[in-house]
Amino acid sequence: MDRKQLGLWTLMAAVVGCMIGGGVFNLPKDMAVAGSGAVLVAWLITGVGMIALALVFQNLSLRKEELSGGIYSYARAGFGPFIGFSSAWGYWISAILGNVSFVVLLLSTLNWFVPIFGETKGFAWLMAGSVFVWIYHLLILRGVREAAVVGLITTVAKLLPIFVFVVFLAFSFKRDIFFSDFWGTGGSFDWSAVLSQVKDVMLVTLWTFVGIEGAVVLSGRAKRVRDVGKATVFGLLGTLLVYMLISVLSMGMLSREELAALDEPSMAFVLEHAVGPWGAALINLGLITSIAGAMLSWTLLAIEIPYVAAKDGMFPRTFTRENRRGTPVVSLWWTNGITQLFVLIVFFQESTYQFVYSMASVAILLPYLLASLYQLKLVRTGETYSDGESRGKDLLIGMVATLYAVWLLYAAGLEYVLMVAALYLAGLVLYAWVRRASGLRILTGWDWGPALIIVIFGVAAVWLMVTGELRP
Repeated sequence: MDRKQLGLWTLMAAVVGCMIGGGVFNLPKDMAVAGSGAVLVAWLITGVGMIALALVFQNLSLRKEELSGGIYSYARAGFGPFIGFSSAWGYWISAILGNVSFVVLLLSTLNWFVPIFGETKGFAWLMAGSVFVWIYHLLILRGVREAAVVGLITTVAKLLPIFVFVVFLAFSFKRDIFFSDFWGTGGSFDWSAVLSQVKDVMLVTLWTFVGIEGAVVLSGRAKRVRDVGKATVFGLLGTLLVYMLISVLSMGMLSREELAALDEPSMAFVLEHAVGPWGAALINLGLITSIAGAMLSWTLLAIEIPYVAAKDGMFPRTFTRENRRGTPVVSLWWTNGITQLFVLIVFFQESTYQFVYSMASVAILLPYLLASLYQLKLVRTGETYSDGESRGKDLLIGMVATLYAVWLLYAAGLEYVLMVAALYLAGLVLYAWVRRASGLRILTGWDWGPALIIVIFGVAAVWLMVTGELRP
């Protein structure tokens, strides 16, 4: 069966569908921990970093057309099988956690219409969340191309309420509210306080852009390789504009304290304040549509990574099995099985939407960092560059993207880094089993360094969770 099924618009829908998921609808509340000025600085840093990352993906998709696994393939080609596996594993876990966060937010939204899920997670919550996971399973079993088309439709549908939100708030914008305590310091400008606020919202801004690599991950199914880079860059620029408008306009409607006190999804209640109850209903319907598309897009990305990695011998070979419609069926079953497990963990631990999406954001930082480092490696070695071809622009872009990923690891904080390390430790066990089954050495050369870091941080995280000092 021909896998080259996805065109420019479908790839762009995958990018936008992943990025504009549930996070955008809670931006007003999530960004309220910072003053208006600090929020603008955070978006500036995020915009520069994400544009650099998008250009890295565009450049690598053109220079390394043969690497159809995208973000995973770059890590493996640049730094060997263990680092490549770690990138694939981290991306897979991040995508699964992303879907779990969508389930949490979706049920919170449905509770606005039909209050049966309550403020705390009961049996109805668990059953409904599980049903949503397996509905997507059945849809994707019918074929990746058919599922991607559904993603395109839902992407278009969810942009309508966002457009309405922006238009009505633009006419209701109050400058005095927006500029009140502009830097969030209660008085004069204090750079250390502003920097602390920027740091606090960086995982929020990162989460809203996770999915930028959607077209790259699906590059093996693209009709034209050049469409991959175009879909990534165009999707990012449009999404960045939408996010900044939502943040700025919300902070010109309600004070920080009022925004922070809103329920989820906060966009609904901001629009309700501007136009009345119908505004909340519209945004909540938009969110349901948005999550429907985002969960589909994320599941498609999640099943693709183990499928491609298995072809390279990084995952068990059984992950390459497809059904007659071309769906990686074993990868799909494992992906949704683990998603169901995380839904159960969230249910029993009473984990919040913010916690789950923060875990997903930190888990994906390693794949982002490795892709950026691979561009720097190509620049240094001159591979894919002709004699006399300038490398200065690619060097600058790669450095900016790398620094952005490192900064985000710092901004995430030790707690999240430790818990994500525990998930990477589980991946190390799978990698050892696959390598042993293939009769290969588990670790070679420089692999020991990164593996040792994962073991130290992962074991420390497990111990702290067992003793109750670190709670998921």
